Amino acid sequence: MIGCMIKKGEGLMAAKETLKGKRAIVVGLASTGISASRFLAKCGCAVVATDAKAFDALPGVETLVAFGVEIRAGGHSGIELSGVDMVVVSPGVPSDHPLLAEAREEGAEVISDIELAWRFIDSPVIAVAGTNGKTTTTTLLGKALEDAGFKVFVGGNIGTPAVEYVEEGGGADFCVLEVSSFHLETTRFFNPHIGILINITEDHLDRYRDFAHYAATKFRLFENQSEADFAVINVNDAVIARSPACFGRGRVIPFTVEGKCDGLFLEEGEIIHMMDGKREEYPVDSIRLTGLHNMENVMAVIGAARRAGVKKESLMKTLSAFAGLHHRMELVRELDGVTYIDDSKGTNIGALEMALRGLKGPVVLIAGGVDKGGDYRALAPLIREKVKAMVLIGEARQKIYDALGALTKTITAETFEEAVKAGRDNALPGDTVLLCPACSSFDMFRNYKERGERFAALVKAF
Repeated sequence: MIGCMIKKGEGLMAAKETLKGKRAIVVGLASTGISASRFLAKCGCAVVATDAKAFDALPGVETLVAFGVEIRAGGHSGIELSGVDMVVVSPGVPSDHPLLAEAREEGAEVISDIELAWRFIDSPVIAVAGTNGKTTTTTLLGKALEDAGFKVFVGGNIGTPAVEYVEEGGGADFCVLEVSSFHLETTRFFNPHIGILINITEDHLDRYRDFAHYAATKFRLFENQSEADFAVINVNDAVIARSPACFGRGRVIPFTVEGKCDGLFLEEGEIIHMMDGKREEYPVDSIRLTGLHNMENVMAVIGAARRAGVKKESLMKTLSAFAGLHHRMELVRELDGVTYIDDSKGTNIGALEMALRGLKGPVVLIAGGVDKGGDYRALAPLIREKVKAMVLIGEARQKIYDALGALTKTITAETFEEAVKAGRDNALPGDTVLLCPACSSFDMFRNYKERGERFAALVKAF
């Protein structure tokens, strides 16, 4: 496949040569779909772009008209599929959507935008996957490479869609891509030179048949790797640890925060990194990120960055300066001895588990939103141990109450403002009020960012 065999700066040229005259359909017109539609049209494709939403509910889609893209908004009916070469599906559209099934029957190739971009990317790809921590890991890794003097593109599931890298001419030394299970559902030849899998915990079970199906999709990250590639994996994760056959042919770089392994592990206040038979030491006290979940992210970054040619001294400088991301275990303020933490990006049960494990002292937890199909009962031991009170919100509040409400003082709130006030009212000096919903935000907010920003504003107004 084309992949990284393209010479630097020639990705767009190769795309135009390959795609000119093809017929393509793009399904889903959020930012990824808009980027894919524009890219395909620029490459000479005849493009039909479709979305279930009405035209007026699709900001930015009007810009595609100037590139000759035919827009079908308000549904997917009436689209001619015979003779279509390629269907590019946006992450929000399930791979078993009836339109996609019909397209496959007509002989069209159905792929994600990540797969499309990879075919014309002119640089080694480092891809980061996992249920939790992938945005922090992707961002930190990109910063480490940049600080070391490399030209880096960071995007994919965060920030800029991957096809925009090719569209804008490429030329980076590395492409660091966050990839979701939604992307991996429809990859075919995608093969990152370095693949990172941080963890696999219950998430998106409203989309997958079961947890095994979800996990299998994550493991697709490695299926095309060769002996020249690397698989950086968290062997402290139970699902990953018992699935060695899923790592493909890449050279495995294991890491763990419990026990030891032939890769990266914790020992007496240091991250130990074994590489080519040599031992490197990274003092935890010199790393700005805190918490065991962040140590997993840091280990993944060290394992990948060192294989990419970043020197230890440069990497240590980056680790000592990187403060983390907004809405990910972010300190909002301390008031009257109470600590307020915004973890609005914690949208699944695994994220809440890691957040609670990393906190000391009693916790007043604000949780709830749109349920994603997981089993909240898995949190019972941590709720008993650490949570003095829960404040539940949103569509999932009754389900969470039924699973955990008997284990601690539990309050339900009709509005977010009521929930934050109840969090304050139930906290004493030494406590932490934690917003970690373990759910999506879409019942009350546009996204997790708006939810986190509202939490911060309300806390700062106390």
